[in-house]
Amino acid sequence: MSTTLEGKVVLVTGASSGIGEATALALAAEGARVAVGARRADRLEALVRKAPGELCAVELDVTDQRSVRDAVARTVERFGGLDVLVNNAGVMLSGPIGGADTTEWTRMVETNLLGSMYTVHAALPQLLASRGSVVQVSSTSGRIASAGNGVYAATKFGITAFAEALRQEVTDQGVRVVVVEPGFVATELADHITHPTMQAAAQSIGASMRTLQPEDIANAVVYALTQPDHVAVNEILIRPTDQTR
Repeated sequence: MSTTLEGKVVLVTGASSGIGEATALALAAEGARVAVGARRADRLEALVRKAPGELCAVELDVTDQRSVRDAVARTVERFGGLDVLVNNAGVMLSGPIGGADTTEWTRMVETNLLGSMYTVHAALPQLLASRGSVVQVSSTSGRIASAGNGVYAATKFGITAFAEALRQEVTDQGVRVVVVEPGFVATELADHITHPTMQAAAQSIGASMRTLQPEDIANAVVYALTQPDHVAVNEILIRPTDQTR
């Protein structure tokens, strides 16, 4: 029998758009109390206004450890605990390795990889106390690296490695760790690419297939989190049917 999310407390990072926003809405619809975190406070307030159920906005920059700790503390203060962390904040700045602007590498590593690590570290005491769950949003790029996406893929491979080590450390204490690996999703992620060729390639790929929608990934998160306590769905790989790699 599936478990319910009614009354569970969830913190979703990167919740101002795309997968994070859709996941927050889906979890709220299931009865969870959701803290939505991101840097774009205006978007978070708009999300709170339109969402079903009980949401609160917490301004959050995952690259800043103090900001992360404060967001966890505000979530616990508002809702009395923390049952689920959905680590979704991320940025994709595709481009070839040769001639790259390495400040973009730093931004990806700090946001995608270190940001998710910082958030786990800050949330873990609460999650251990509640025997909760961690959802790490990775990517198919965390399984298959491709030319032009070397550093992005490295951050996603890193997320998978960190999540597996975390799983081994906490699973016997009742904390479940879930890695969700989406393929091509219709979100703003590719809009941040500054390399013209890679930007055009991303747009072309998106136009060539029936892309996933953010809600498709949100549904997968809900599925994993509503399994009975003795069932750990550790990994979900979800691609568009039309995606070959």
